[in-house]
Parts: sequence; C-alpha cells; structure tokens
Amino acid sequence: MAEYLVLALVLLGVLIAGTVGLVVPRLRRRPEPPLPRTEVDTRAEEDLAGPPVEAPESDLSTGVLVEPPPVLEPQVEVPEPTAGRLVRLRSRLSRSQNVFGKGLLGLLARDHLDEDVWEEIEDSLITADVGVDATRDIVDRLRERTRVLGTRSASELRALLAAELVNALDPSLDRSLRTAPKDGVPAVVLVVGVNGAGKTTTCGKIARVLVADGRSVLLGAADTFRAAAADQLETWGSRVGAETVRGPEAADPASVAFDAVKRGIDTGVDTVLIDTAGRLQNKVGLMDELGKVKRVVEKQGPIDETLLILDATTGQNGLEQARVFTEVVNVTGVVLTKLDGTAKGGIVIAVQRKLGIPVKLVGLGEGKDDLAPFDPAQFVDALLGTEATGRDA
Repeated sequence: MAEYLVLALVLLGVLIAGTVGLVVPRLRRRPEPPLPRTEVDTRAEEDLAGPPVEAPESDLSTGVLVEPPPVLEPQVEVPEPTAGRLVRLRSRLSRSQNVFGKGLLGLLARDHLDEDVWEEIEDSLITADVGVDATRDIVDRLRERTRVLGTRSASELRALLAAELVNALDPSLDRSLRTAPKDGVPAVVLVVGVNGAGKTTTCGKIARVLVADGRSVLLGAADTFRAAAADQLETWGSRVGAETVRGPEAADPASVAFDAVKRGIDTGVDTVLIDTAGRLQNKVGLMDELGKVKRVVEKQGPIDETLLILDATTGQNGLEQARVFTEVVNVTGVVLTKLDGTAKGGIVIAVQRKLGIPVKLVGLGEGKDDLAPFDPAQFVDALLGTEATGRDA
C-alpha cells in the first residue's frame, strides 16, 4: 500500500513540474504588437515591386502630376546693325533740338541780327553746354559769314549753323573702334567711368555693338565690388553668345582682367571687353587701382581702346572726370550716354574741345540697341531737326 502511495506522489510531482515548465516560458515571452496597417502594406508593396522608381512631382493639394519645366538653352540674339543707327535714333534728341533747331535757327532768322540777338545766341549755346570758348568761336564765325554772305533764308541759315557745329566737333578725329585682333592676340578694350554713369549696362551694349559689327567678344567682369555687376554683365553677354570671365566677390580686379585676356587668347576671340568698377575721379586709391588693372593687362599685350563712359546729363562736370581718367589710363575715346534725356547736347563739343578725345559712341535711349557710332554730320543734322526749316528728313 505504501509503495502505491509513493508512486502516486512521484507521478503527481512529475506532472506539476512539466506543467510549470510549459507555462513559465510562455509568461516570460511578451507578444510583439501588431505592425500598423500602412507599414505592413508598404513592406508588402516593396517586396512585390522591387527597387523604388522615381515619379513626377505632384501637387499635394490636388493630386495632379506636375512635370518638371524643360531646360531651355538661352536664345542668342542678333543685334541691330550699327550702320545708320544714329539716323534711325535721331528723334531721341528732341530735347536738344529745342535748343539748337528751334532756338538758334529762330534767333538767326530774325530781321535784324543786332548785338542783343547775338548775345542770346551765345547764351543758348552756353546753356547747351557747348562751353564758353567754343561758343565764342562759333558765334564769331557765324557773325562774319552771315554779314559777308547776307544770308537770310531758313535753309541757308541752317546750312551755315550746321557747318559751324560740325567744324566744332572736329570731323578729322579718328572715331573708329580698334577691335581687330593682331597676330593671334585679341584686341583689348578697357571700359572705365564714374559711379552711376550706367557703365555696366553700357558695357553690355558695347558688346552688342561689337557683335553687330562682326566681332567675336569675351567679357571680363572686373567690377568685383558689386555682387550684381558680374551677373548683369553675364546676362548681357549670354544674349549675344559672349562668354564672361568673372571672379569671386571682392576679388582683385586686376587678376580678373588678366584672366579674361588670357582666356580670350586661348579661345581665339576677336575682342576682350573689360568692365571695371565705377569710381570717383577724386578718390586717389581707386584711381591707383585702375592704373594697376591697366599695367597687369598690358603684361599680355597692349590695351587697344580705353573707353570712358560719360553721363551727358552731368554737363561740364564730365570734363573734369574725363581729364583725371585720361591721366591715369590714357582714354582713347568717349561713350556719351543719356543724350536723349538732356537739352545739353553741346557737351559733345565741349569734351572734344577741352580734351581732344573723340566721342566714339552715343547712347540715345534705354533700349538694348540704342547705342550708336558717332558721326558729327549726322549728329548735327539730328540736333537741328527738320521743324525749323520745314524740309523733310
């Protein structure tokens, strides 16, 4: 009996031990929470679809697929030919025409040309910024010729006045732009001027003039003081297919100019056009820096043209600017801008009279092709207009 009791107790112990061994591991192992529905779906899709494929962007608000914009190459423009451009832009000189065409011819057409009339003529010319010395010469010659010839008709008076104004502009001066390469080296054109004269914009227009005349051009953005200057110049260049060499902001202007000329030699362009920072003529340090740009560039060859940008609306102040710049960098030509916005068109005569520097280009508007080669006879004809004489253009 005792044996059966012991056997029963052993079986009961084995049963209890087995039950505990099965239950305890289940209690220790905590079940993982179910994955979110979206994550399970995503994993299933990735397993089925393979590697991800990029899709066009979509507008999250509408769900409409938005295709990325096409990358367009900048369209190269063909600038307007420069031949005859000054004639086509003659109407832009309407303000100066009021002084020369209507004012002077009206005075000369009076019945009696006494001292008071001649003084009025002198005042008109001086007001138009012709300059005192040039005005006296013009008036003295007009007085003599009208007295000797007894001129009275409007057409004859106009012809006399035109001849004197053209003579004052010295048509013998060389106004051509030296932009042709020599011995495989591109011509170098340095553009200088004071702050606010519209220099970078005018530099871009000069590039269009050169391209219109058949030159291949490379631009050097040596105005490193204004962050926008290089961007602005590059925009102008891209319109006519001209490369722009630029440096980091506040880089050494002379270094950028040197790199531009070197790049021009390497690529075989006809002309390298270098834009420099605007500077006041009375700032010695800035003017010395401009001299450095000139010296560094000339290590690779001579500078063929140094063009001074003058704002016609500054009047006689432009003469002092031109004088100082000429001393530093030997200005070879003047680009006179904003002539359409002033009645002082006589500044052209004053610049050449005082400095002996020819005006080579004139700006007659804000349009991209409103820069024209300067021709004395055409300019005077435009200044005098047609209304005073009644003849057709």
